Amino acid sequence: MFCLIITTAMAQNFTIYDFEPDKNIKDWDIVNDGVMGGLSQSSIHLSEDGNAVFSGKISLENNGGFASVRHQTTIKNIHDYSHVNIRVKGKPSTYQFRIKKSGEEEAPSYVQEFKVTPEWQTIQLKLSSFYPRYRGRNLNLPNFEADVIREVAFLIGNKKEEEFQLEIDKVYLTK
Repeated sequence: MFCLIITTAMAQNFTIYDFEPDKNIKDWDIVNDGVMGGLSQSSIHLSEDGNAVFSGKISLENNGGFASVRHQTTIKNIHDYSHVNIRVKGKPSTYQFRIKKSGEEEAPSYVQEFKVTPEWQTIQLKLSSFYPRYRGRNLNLPNFEADVIREVAFLIGNKKEEEFQLEIDKVYLTK
């Protein structure tokens, strides 16, 4: 009976991405404000513990001010899940977790902000609370309602120059 309970509890989660020491993270793409002429810089690499480390420096020069890292995916049949969870730690700041329901570049992102601390924390974000944004502007569209996720991303852009570091262990869905 004990094993059945654990199996049932584990079945409640769906892993989107679990960083590990031998994982290839070349499918995570950096997109900074350089796409609009900005000068912010960032990178992603694996720590010795196998966690992703997204770090860099935000610059406001040339109308810049953001850095992001994103991962294309195809996760279907998510209607049974209500939350996305991220296990993170880092230099204290405000970040955004973003999801897209379309793989098209011009599609809006659905966004929630979260604050990070130097200690590991699991942040739970309600899927129906993700609001639509496109190129830094909120859109007059409904919040996230979809049965598919095509992209997940982390973004920092707090309208100030800052150095940042976000360590990411895992991203997963829960019911």
